[in-house]
Amino acid sequence: MSTSPTLKRSQSTFRADIPLLLWLVVVWGALWGDWSLGNLAFGLILALIVTRALTLPPIKLSGRFNVIHFAVFVVTFVWQVAKASFHVFKLALVQGPTVHNAVVGVKLRQNNDLLMTAVGHTMALIPGSLVVEVDRGSGILYFHVLDVSNEEQAEIFRKSALRTEAAWIRIMGSKADLAELKQESRGDDTTATGMVHSPSTQMHRANEASDRGKE
Repeated sequence: MSTSPTLKRSQSTFRADIPLLLWLVVVWGALWGDWSLGNLAFGLILALIVTRALTLPPIKLSGRFNVIHFAVFVVTFVWQVAKASFHVFKLALVQGPTVHNAVVGVKLRQNNDLLMTAVGHTMALIPGSLVVEVDRGSGILYFHVLDVSNEEQAEIFRKSALRTEAAWIRIMGSKADLAELKQESRGDDTTATGMVHSPSTQMHRANEASDRGKE
């Protein structure tokens, strides 16, 4: 008994959508801050509806997923969220409405839809920044960033975003993206590890150094 070509294409499409479905469920859980089985199951149902019932633009998947780098990513991400939350709380108490903010553009290494979305969501979920615009053609993400008053602090944030991009490339980037990442200069600290880095501490130190220089 042979399987119809339509059924084969449907099965192949569903297998290709599995990484996307898992990612959508993770995003759903992160956005709600609820990792219960019931909430994740509901997120999976919504992900199935979105991917199967709605017409979506094609998403290029790499076909690879590094579990070790993903585990490192999850652990460091949770830690950076906690650290940045404390920093934002401190800013609210000490500086309040006088804190300086800025819109910072970050030119990523690539303009892959999935990776750009992953980087944008990761940085937005760490308290202190929010994606305000995406230039897909140029591979640029624009963030509204808390506690930025000079170019040095803006550059610290850009490096943090590039480290996050490097982490996602190591997790699920294409072989070509991974090869390009490895070919980058060893002196570039934005490619050093697959860990997530919150820029809040370094930005705060840069701000203190700038204030001391003005005295």
